[in-house]
Amino acid sequence: MKKLVKFVLAIVILAITISYFFGGGLESQAKTEMNKIENQVAEDAIRQYEIAKRSGSAMDAYVQAGMVAAAFLQAEDETNYKKWKEIEKEEAKNVGL
Repeated sequence: MKKLVKFVLAIVILAITISYFFGGGLESQAKTEMNKIENQVAEDAIRQYEIAKRSGSAMDAYVQAGMVAAAFLQAEDETNYKKWKEIEKEEAKNVGL
């Protein structure tokens, strides 16, 4: 009887595992992790912009604003992409472009 219970339990666990991997669970988890990474890249780019704005030249700030916009484009965050494109335009004016 114990062997039958163990066998049934093993089959149930196997079925759940197969369902997870082939039912989209793994893809969903990968997408969530990718979103976290993309958001972290954008946050890092913002911090780099802030450093360039405080300590670098106007050209440094302009270039970094473009990098932040690119990070949000990569993350497919249209709202923040548009925001940073505007900031990039303002920084371009500061450079004389």
